[in-house]
Amino acid sequence: MALSRKDKEQLLAWDAFVVNQYRATPVDLNETASEKLKRIAHLEANPEKWYKYYFPNFYTSEPAPFHINATKRILANPEWYEVRSWARDLSKSGRTMMDVLYLTMTRKKKTVVLTSATYDDAERLLKPYKTILEVNDRLINDYGIQKALSGWEEGDFTTRKGISFRAVGAGQSPRGTRNDAARPDLILIDDIDTDIDCNNPDTIEKKYQWIETALIPTRSISVPLLIIACGNIIAKYCCITEMAKKANIHDIVNIRDKNGVSTWPQRNTEALIDLAFRTMTTSAIQKEYFNNPIRVGKLFKKVHWAKCPPLKSCQHVLVYSDPATSNKDNKNSSRKFTGVIGYKGGNFYLYKVWLDNMTQQTFVNNLYHAHDWVKERKVDTFKNWIENNSLQEPFWEQVLKPLIKTVGRLLNRIPLFMSLDKRKKDDKYTRIEGTLEPKYKQGCLYFNEDEKDNPHMQRMEEEFLGVAPNSKMMDGPDGFEGGVWIIENIASKENTEYVVGRIDNRKY
Repeated sequence: MALSRKDKEQLLAWDAFVVNQYRATPVDLNETASEKLKRIAHLEANPEKWYKYYFPNFYTSEPAPFHINATKRILANPEWYEVRSWARDLSKSGRTMMDVLYLTMTRKKKTVVLTSATYDDAERLLKPYKTILEVNDRLINDYGIQKALSGWEEGDFTTRKGISFRAVGAGQSPRGTRNDAARPDLILIDDIDTDIDCNNPDTIEKKYQWIETALIPTRSISVPLLIIACGNIIAKYCCITEMAKKANIHDIVNIRDKNGVSTWPQRNTEALIDLAFRTMTTSAIQKEYFNNPIRVGKLFKKVHWAKCPPLKSCQHVLVYSDPATSNKDNKNSSRKFTGVIGYKGGNFYLYKVWLDNMTQQTFVNNLYHAHDWVKERKVDTFKNWIENNSLQEPFWEQVLKPLIKTVGRLLNRIPLFMSLDKRKKDDKYTRIEGTLEPKYKQGCLYFNEDEKDNPHMQRMEEEFLGVAPNSKMMDGPDGFEGGVWIIENIASKENTEYVVGRIDNRKY
């Protein structure tokens, strides 16, 4: 049967992998037996040296601290559950493979099950293990021939030393998996989530239930079990996020840290990262390299970033805030929004944003931060607006208004002037579609590119791209819509009250 071009390319790539395994692992044939034993003992006592000696073609860059710490955790804990959400090019699978082979070659683990989204995927991921055991001369020289005379199949094989490896696809029955009398003591889960599956919460729930009720129970109660799950957070609800809730540790490592610096500079320089990102979409970058899945919605396919004009040159400057009555700062509460919005020459610019789950105290502090941020840019004529519809009126009077006064006293300053947006509002999606979408289409809606690495602006981008009729996370775009609407109507809309602190005590 004729091979397709893709099959030929994959075959050539695999042949190159096998050849490299042979070439990369030469042995010293003049070494004495005692020298060999001493060398092996030294390597086993120093895992990083062990990895570098036996896998020189994988160990091409010095490891980062997160690599070393991850290995230390699993080697120190025979009973352990770890989820590794390391970005692409941070060697999730490669490092994990070295960990697994160290544990099996040193007889700390005996029965390995590797599972993935499908059986074909699991078999493909297991194939490098099988090839390395067949052709890695250094492993063979030190630990003996591994390839068995029989039962050496692609997805199910056992070494001459009695170490078994089995591939299992999600949903398949893993029951009865054992190596003689030994049940699995190492479960490796790799790329269990797919983009298609993540579009259907029922599919994810079913797959995760299979992990919990079928895969993990193949273990023996009396034998320590190590579970390593490798996968990025490609959706807000996926198997990785659910497994992370049960794991001893969810190790999230992005391509860059919170300061915007490469987390593995020995391999991925800043210049290389920038070069790679030039040809990628924001959603792809965030999902694959920052564990931040942005789901592109119905209205906005991408964010228009721009170098904003000086704030003081804008015709209108507005600080708009959208509170939530919840006083929680956890993920189950509504996000609160404060944004600095400028208007110039027909364009609307989002200069700065504070968007997160936060307490009322933090929200009010952000009102002052936003006010000061604008004043620092020599802008004198601007207003602070806050949403206050009929449902929020008691909350404003009883909670926010007194809190603004209290914070003002603590800061030894006059409480903020606040204009109240009391308009009767339709549902979020309808308002966002009616106010923001026409301006977006006409290229009149921009986000400040200088804030692109700010986590608050990144959350804003995520929500903006995810705007859809059934989306539950649109607090940022909702607040942005409020500010844009006010600017549009500021000349004709007389819908205000003021919080003026000690300047006008009658309002208190």
